[in-house]
Amino acid sequence: MPSERTFYKTIVQFEILSEEPVEQVDLETMHYQVTEGHWSGRFLETTEEVLDGPAAAKALQAQGSDPEFFNLNSDGEDVEED
Repeated sequence: MPSERTFYKTIVQFEILSEEPVEQVDLETMHYQVTEGHWSGRFLETTEEVLDGPAAAKALQAQGSDPEFFNLNSDGEDVEED
């Protein structure tokens, strides 16, 4: 039976202005460059989507993560913790 818990998927858009192209960077680098470095940045938009167990399991897999991160199996059912 699919999990009855509620999960949330949040997408954040962040704008960076720089003097050179910005490649894919991690959050730590982005934070440093905007607060201490040579980039200007601001948040543009945040969207939130409510997910059920099966959708959360699929979203985790799409990120390259494992549904067990939320104690789910691949079908979005709750898994007992050991």
